[in-house]
Amino acid sequence: MLELLSPAGSPEAVTAAVQSGADAVYLGYGDFNARRNAKNFSPEEFAAAVSYCHLRGVKVYLTLNTLLTDRELPAAAKVAEECSGLGVDAVLVQDLGMFRVLRQVAPDMPVHASTQMSVHNLDGVKLCADQGMTRVVLSRELSRDQIAHICANSPIEIEVFTHGALCMCYSGQCFLSSVIGGRSGNRGLCAQPCRMKYGWSGRADGTPLSLKDMSMAGHIRELKQMGVACLKIEGRMKRPEYVSVVTSIYARAIRENREPTGEEVAQLAAAFSRQGFTDGFFTDQQGPEMFGVREETKEPRELFAQARNFYQKENSLVPVKFYAMIRPGESAQVGVEDDAGRVVTVSGPTPEAARSRALTREQVEEQLSKTGGTPYRCEKVRALVEDGLSLPLSALNNLRREALEGLSARRVEPPHWRTGEFHPGARYENRKNAPILTVSVLRAGQVSRELLALEPALVYVPLSELAAHPELSEWAKPGQLAVSLPRIAWDRERPEMLAQLEQVKALGVTDALVNNLGMLPPARAMGFTLRGDYGLEIYNAQALKELKRLGFVSGTISFELKLAQIRDISKPMDTELIAYGRLPLMIMESCIIQNRTGRCGCENSNVLTDRKGAQFPVVKAPGCRNEILNSKKLFLADKQADYARIGLWAQRLMFTTENPRECVQVLERYQGRGGWEPGEYTRGLYYRDVD
Repeated sequence: MLELLSPAGSPEAVTAAVQSGADAVYLGYGDFNARRNAKNFSPEEFAAAVSYCHLRGVKVYLTLNTLLTDRELPAAAKVAEECSGLGVDAVLVQDLGMFRVLRQVAPDMPVHASTQMSVHNLDGVKLCADQGMTRVVLSRELSRDQIAHICANSPIEIEVFTHGALCMCYSGQCFLSSVIGGRSGNRGLCAQPCRMKYGWSGRADGTPLSLKDMSMAGHIRELKQMGVACLKIEGRMKRPEYVSVVTSIYARAIRENREPTGEEVAQLAAAFSRQGFTDGFFTDQQGPEMFGVREETKEPRELFAQARNFYQKENSLVPVKFYAMIRPGESAQVGVEDDAGRVVTVSGPTPEAARSRALTREQVEEQLSKTGGTPYRCEKVRALVEDGLSLPLSALNNLRREALEGLSARRVEPPHWRTGEFHPGARYENRKNAPILTVSVLRAGQVSRELLALEPALVYVPLSELAAHPELSEWAKPGQLAVSLPRIAWDRERPEMLAQLEQVKALGVTDALVNNLGMLPPARAMGFTLRGDYGLEIYNAQALKELKRLGFVSGTISFELKLAQIRDISKPMDTELIAYGRLPLMIMESCIIQNRTGRCGCENSNVLTDRKGAQFPVVKAPGCRNEILNSKKLFLADKQADYARIGLWAQRLMFTTENPRECVQVLERYQGRGGWEPGEYTRGLYYRDVD
């Protein structure tokens, strides 16, 4: 059965989702979820929500899907342990460190890979399965053929989004909000700067980063046939009436094995839309028509009032069967069985011989079927009533009530799952030596003989660029070149990627910079030395330990951390810091360059301007994707004393828009020669608190 998963950003939204037909709800508890601005549940409210859902046969998924510092992990571990004790059905995670903690404190609680983990191909899904995860929430950008391929070959459940807001960037890879505003989407506080005005030619006169909301109305049966296990509705920041309207429409469509009607789609739009909906990612038909903004419209008062009236009453969702036995000289027996096979039996008074009118089977069945106002819906009553007996109808009512109370107690019992304690493990001393220098480039043309002669320890070159320019291996010293794997590579891109990996391996390249879990299996299978890049979101010591367990020898620390936080991380393996360059802000499946011009123009200079006049270069990413870079270059050459003794293995210079000569000048400056510095620069987030 296709599961419908609804958002629950408040206790009232829990009621709205459940009463409107959700099979499961997802909600945050505390400060460790990707919607920290949603109304937080108190401990009492959260426990009550779990019981409320479980009583009505609805699962509860806890969102612990943000990046966490080492100081936050113990508190998050207690949240996980507490929720495991309450019987939460699964927990969603982004942070590999948090996943490691969960294995310690709640080893039996199922773990789902959040969409924030950026899993978008079969290798990534299989890796999650190998680690013990039971479900993956796929990236929202995937097309129908990619979802179908993954479902057909996945060893675990696949969940996809079916309705709600679309991020412009792949979830878990967006740094726009944190870098320009200090509020991290990876920490649950995205300020949604993508919804603001941007433009080209120096004018912020449009909204090229604001996608319409997704709606998969019209594709429900297709997704079910593919083998998708769960359809997810976005909207923990939305009001309960919205949750009810959207949930009820999709729930009816799934139950009746159909697509939403035209009238229902109109109701979806009335509840919330941004100039309509899009299914462009799913249909692989991308373009300007996918974009829209929220317009000022009147609140659909009548629709929302109907929704409130519906979800504020008990809709008797749980089917039950009653059994009764009324025999002379024996206590009256009533049993009730739910759809999971739980049976509760209760005994009542002994019936007497009838003086006038005897109790009939029909009367017993009628009384036991009166479950209105409860979570239960009587589907069937089987009663054995012998002739000539009398029993007050009130006694039957009491037996029905007592049986249902017993069943309710059974339904909300949490499972007997193991719990454990969080142990951070051994603390590793920081390296004493100053970090070595590494370099990454966007284009092979940035790698000159002069640059290589300056002897950076490693030069990371994108896979496609290195495969197309084998001459670089002739210029470089043995072991100096490394291949940088794409952050995003769909399964249909895999054959070409594998062929290119074979090419660069034949050139003598031994090191691979891995930006996504889905790139790990092929690189490991080919014997590359694995190095983790910023796309893996390394935020704490536990994440480093998890990557070391997976075979990595180094990892790039998140540039959303302050230098003091990086210093305090226990480092079980070599760590790298991005010390120069235009920080990546967004990687996008939808090509905003082509949306603007109607043709591919990646090789040209493309600059996006915001409402304050800041200019953000837009460059080509592997797979004909777009990447937005920061308007200012990160520059720390004059701050090396601040990070030279915080335990780093390497400092990386990230070259993106620089020409070959500039690359040499920057490297020389970081080697202590020359006085080059960018005209305008930033210190990034290394000295700022990020929420």
